[in-house]
Amino acid sequence: MMSNNARLLSLDAFRGFTIASMFLVNNPGDWSHLYGPLEHASWSGWTFTDCIFPFFLFIVGVSLHLSLHQKILAGYARQQLLWQTMKRALWIFLIGLALNLLPGFDFQHVRIPGVLQRIALCTAIAAPLAIYCEWRAQLLWAFVLMGLYTITMLCIAVPDSNGVWVTAALEPGRDAGAYIDRLMLDGHLWQRAKTWDPEGLLSSLPAVASVIFGMLAGRWLTIQRDAATKTVCLLITGLVCLALGQVGDAVLMPINKSLWTPSFAVFMTGWALLVFACFYWFFDASPSTNLKANMAKFCHPFIMYGMNALFLFTLSGLIAKMLGFIHINQKDGSKPSLHAIIYAPIKALPLSPVNASLLFAVLFNLLMLLIAWGMWKKRWFVKV
Repeated sequence: MMSNNARLLSLDAFRGFTIASMFLVNNPGDWSHLYGPLEHASWSGWTFTDCIFPFFLFIVGVSLHLSLHQKILAGYARQQLLWQTMKRALWIFLIGLALNLLPGFDFQHVRIPGVLQRIALCTAIAAPLAIYCEWRAQLLWAFVLMGLYTITMLCIAVPDSNGVWVTAALEPGRDAGAYIDRLMLDGHLWQRAKTWDPEGLLSSLPAVASVIFGMLAGRWLTIQRDAATKTVCLLITGLVCLALGQVGDAVLMPINKSLWTPSFAVFMTGWALLVFACFYWFFDASPSTNLKANMAKFCHPFIMYGMNALFLFTLSGLIAKMLGFIHINQKDGSKPSLHAIIYAPIKALPLSPVNASLLFAVLFNLLMLLIAWGMWKKRWFVKV
């Protein structure tokens, strides 16, 4: 069983791997030239990129349980823990909203949903379950939330963006979730779509289930079992979730990240469990001290990322925005963006367009790694 003060190195490494993957897919040189796995599925289906956000929410769930479990054992009042967690969720929401406000601070049309906003909302909903409910109730709530989402999406008729009443229209802008988003957040949705949002309100229900599944995995790590048994059970449960997700895709709702369907939530939990089980074995559970030491050394960049994940996530978003909205006057009268100026010499290399685009993303990742290394050396760990 984990000691009360033990830090799970595998969780930091998994978090760091996830944020490094996010840097890679979010910062290409040219959005028109991408390798298939480094872009989202066009609608239903999935790619490597579609795994990243579910991994984040799974990690939020594991961290939530481990942190609260240790504090409850240390004698903290549950009401105090709930207040602290809600306050943290509020700060995360505000940080995400501030990023969306850049550069124009247009409050009238700012996109309210977002990645950090969904993490905040899911944390706020899952926190009372983590603090006050035992694991069976948590699992029940995960199925209740996914069930409510499924019933709403498949059984309730709503008007689409053209005013045509539809039922179970799982198409962009025509589903019940999109209708609720337009009803509640009209004018504050994803600008590329305007009629729906991939981090919308209704689809946050199965996203909370993704967090709960992470909480249950975190609980499993704290019970009195040997490390090998824990690892095997994580792997087996992951395979079961993959199978259940595929069944849900075939008979209920498709695996779809933009809608965050229950089949997507369960399927991606399967991948999260499999990947996390590998990290857990190599970093924390293996009986081989040499193996664990070598993995910690080899994957140290992931650990550095993982220790300052929220700060680096926010900073990367700020840098990416600045590269886009800062324009510099040229002698020929043009005014390209800073991104275009930096990318120009990379684009001129004897590389295919897709490889030049990938190289830019790799270099962006290395910049973030340099910042993470500097913070690690200074022992600067930013917490909210």
